[in-house]
Amino acid sequence: MVRQQYAGEDERFVRRYDYDEEWVIAADVGVGDEQLDVDVVDETAIVLVGGTTELEFELPGSVESVDTNNGVLVVRGSQ
Repeated sequence: MVRQQYAGEDERFVRRYDYDEEWVIAADVGVGDEQLDVDVVDETAIVLVGGTTELEFELPGSVESVDTNNGVLVVRGSQ
């Protein structure tokens, strides 16, 4: 199953994938990895670009990993 949602004023694309034992959220932030920071508080991801909050989105459960690659944020967790 794939769900789509938009976040932020410029409608940055965020997509969630649900699998049998894990979920994955991918967000195209569009900035270099060195400018990107992510804080996870409870079940909310807060994405910072250059120290300023860029977007926030809810997570479906506990987080196992957070990675970035070429401006794409990938958050993984277990069901």
